Amino acid sequence: MAKKKEQVFTVIGLGAFGSQVCKVLADSGAKVIAVDSSAERIDRVKNSVTQAVIMDATSEEGFAKLPLEDTDIAVVAIGDNMEASILSTALLKKAGVRYIIARAISAIHRQVLRQVGADEIINIEEDEGEQLAIRLIAPQILDRIPISKDISIAEVYTPKDFSGQSLIDLDLRSRMRVNVIAIKKNAVELDEQGNPHSNEEILFPDGNYRLDEDDIMLIVGQNQDIEAFNSL
Repeated sequence: MAKKKEQVFTVIGLGAFGSQVCKVLADSGAKVIAVDSSAERIDRVKNSVTQAVIMDATSEEGFAKLPLEDTDIAVVAIGDNMEASILSTALLKKAGVRYIIARAISAIHRQVLRQVGADEIINIEEDEGEQLAIRLIAPQILDRIPISKDISIAEVYTPKDFSGQSLIDLDLRSRMRVNVIAIKKNAVELDEQGNPHSNEEILFPDGNYRLDEDDIMLIVGQNQDIEAFNSL
């Protein structure tokens, strides 16, 4: 199996939220470029990230020195400074960053961020930085519901190699220490006027159920085991 390309993330703003994003991404093995104008904040993360840069996030000259051509996803995690947040987003867009996530603190802020080029807008509290980072490092995981600190339920795409195999043959409980608790199937049907609409069906399969490549699996397990499953 071909090795997945290592993703590179640039995080702008290292407050509590941005620092948490950096930590979880770095702990997951991703390359992280951390940027902030505060030397103190840079010192807190410099030993855990790939590169830590002290710079003004509103400076076009500063952005020109960053290796943005290697960046897959940029996160503008700046908190209450709307002007800095908007300018950073615009400069990242100008630099050609492929996907930009920006944090908004108001409806107007959200609208302006979208207009200057943000691909995704988030409006979340700092303790949810970990959840954002987990979603970025594991995009195949559609949703995750924490049950405890170490255990979650996750919605994941069915790996292509699993298509046509039965759950009993895959033996995921023994092999990967995750349990399949349900299968979500989406079928597109036509109404009387010929308009397509999606029809979602939830199955609670037994061991003889054979997976389809379009199935979405609901699995439960330790977070580390879910991450291992996601790397298939």
